[in-house]
Amino acid sequence: MKLYYKPGACSLAPHIVACEAGLPVDLISVDLIQKKLDDGADYFAVNPNGYVPALDIGEGPVLTEASVIVQYLADQKPEARLMPQAGTVERYRAQQWLAFIATELHKQFSPLFKPNTPDATKEIQKELLAKRFGFLDEALAGKTYLMGESFTAPDAYAFTVLSWADRLKLDMSAFANIARFKAAVSARGGVQQALREEGLA
Repeated sequence: MKLYYKPGACSLAPHIVACEAGLPVDLISVDLIQKKLDDGADYFAVNPNGYVPALDIGEGPVLTEASVIVQYLADQKPEARLMPQAGTVERYRAQQWLAFIATELHKQFSPLFKPNTPDATKEIQKELLAKRFGFLDEALAGKTYLMGESFTAPDAYAFTVLSWADRLKLDMSAFANIARFKAAVSARGGVQQALREEGLA
């Protein structure tokens, strides 16, 4: 499998899942500004939307969308228990978390990284994110991970997106449970492996 990624982008989430599951993936770096690969190839030929992650599974078009790719990778190694079994209530709860992270956290961060986003819009986004952080912080009370005491794919995605708050220097001092969660995830061997391989550790 080939994982198209940019260091620290949302593609870090499937990279973490692959490392946690012990799945070998070939990492292919993408220049998201030029939409080029290291060899100069056009990334739009890989993913017409031009963003990461994309996962080449060797059949048909690449898989895209972080929330989908983490599930696919987790299902390749069910014994790693990175996603609950299909059809169980726990699976739907994990998918609920993935949807929340994708729509209520990930996409709310996007305008903050764009230089042409008006300052007023950025302030609105920060206020919305603070509310979502509050919800997440409450959900993590008394738990190590989102689903309890077992690390799952949603944790990899949440950890990745929450790391952007540091890059943007957002005030996270009110969210002690999130800080504890990030520390627990960061300490994991698979997470450290992914961070090293992306030059982030």
